Amino acid sequence: MASHVQLEYGDGVMDVELPDSAIVVDPGPREDDPEPLADPVAATAEALDKPLGMPPITDLVGPGSKVVIAFPDRVKGGAHVTSHRKVTIPQLLDRLEAASVAATDISLVCAIGLHRKNSPEDIRAYLGDEIMDRVAPDRIVNHDPEDPDGVVSLGTTRHGDVVEVNRAVVEADLAVMIGHSQGNPYGGFSGGYKMPCTGLTTWRSIRCHHTPGSMYRDDFVPASSTSHFRHQLTDIGRKIESAMKRPFFAVDAVLDSQARQLAVAAGAVDEVERATWPAAARRTDVSLGAEPADVLVVGMPRSFHYGPGMGSNPILMLQAIGASVTRAAAALKPGAPVICASVCDGWFNDEWFPATRTVYELWQGCARTTEMREFEDEVSTRADYIEAFRSGSAYHPFHAFSMLYMGGIALERSRAIVIAGAKEPGLARGMGCIPVRTFDEAIARVTRHVGRDPKMLVVPALSKPQVHVRAGD
Repeated sequence: MASHVQLEYGDGVMDVELPDSAIVVDPGPREDDPEPLADPVAATAEALDKPLGMPPITDLVGPGSKVVIAFPDRVKGGAHVTSHRKVTIPQLLDRLEAASVAATDISLVCAIGLHRKNSPEDIRAYLGDEIMDRVAPDRIVNHDPEDPDGVVSLGTTRHGDVVEVNRAVVEADLAVMIGHSQGNPYGGFSGGYKMPCTGLTTWRSIRCHHTPGSMYRDDFVPASSTSHFRHQLTDIGRKIESAMKRPFFAVDAVLDSQARQLAVAAGAVDEVERATWPAAARRTDVSLGAEPADVLVVGMPRSFHYGPGMGSNPILMLQAIGASVTRAAAALKPGAPVICASVCDGWFNDEWFPATRTVYELWQGCARTTEMREFEDEVSTRADYIEAFRSGSAYHPFHAFSMLYMGGIALERSRAIVIAGAKEPGLARGMGCIPVRTFDEAIARVTRHVGRDPKMLVVPALSKPQVHVRAGD
């Protein structure tokens, strides 16, 4: 018997026939999903009025206080009427006004990290008119890790990690972080200390953890909140707080697959992490109730997560495969091959990701991704790439290295990565993958490694918020 499944593929789908033994994991709404909050506005108000480990905001500020509200960029969080940012920021502004904080002393900072800068139109789309009309345009800015006057160096952590962070955050009387607590292949969960450490620092700081030395450790895969990577984030966050006038005031929401709030907590970062991660795990962690699978199958659209071209740009394609392996490793047999439906047609989207083409070309002269470290400084400081980033049109050049390093997890842990439907086979081969024209050919290739009738774990849609999968009950 066989079942029909549609895998995301480029701008459409790839229709495939799978044996009934295949386990299909749909990361969209599930019957056992936790129920979203009936009233996220009221729940947020309660969290702000009863923060964990800190006094309420109105007790922390007063006339003359300088306040920074840092919020995540467009990559996650939704833009619906009751999205976390749209619900939380107006309530923060109300409390700051009640504490007699002047509007001119409040700044909203989009914590882009090394992502493409958000345009005013982007920000209005996901913050909404109410917030944009209450805050002067010059008070809403993108974090700029390449602004020498806008970044302060705080030395290193006990791990030797560089700490460079947004100056306004350090100089503020209060810095509020709005975060989303969701399953994440980088350190188990987003939100918490991950938000400032990846969103408000520099490439020199980010490369201390988005690097093979942290990501190729055994404790990084499967995705884990107890990994060395996660400990690095905590230490960097605490190092930043040691230079601040008071610690971060975090407001994190646990989100479901439709970016609706499942829970909200506010206050000290470590307390908020402890309060939100269990709820995030209930949404994110999936037990198969079965033995580990022989093969991982993923469907990849052209545009998702980091933007247009992610599923056709070979560097980003491999990143998504590596992230998928990291999320599913606990449900796979060691060395399980991967089949990925990807157009891999050579559209790098150079406007958004200019450095990825250079990184791809350099990668062709390397045997392992670890060898790419010698090129980081040269590429990450190229004037044309930095100008493209600062002008708002492109991702930071180091982002391309961090993407390749995550992709390297798939190369390190999978006996074979087969790209079904690759339009430019040479690009797939250049990433260490095996290009084939059809899904049936892909099945034939992996059976060389795992035998006939392999048990498949199938993730048909990478465009949806993903889950962390494990075998057994």
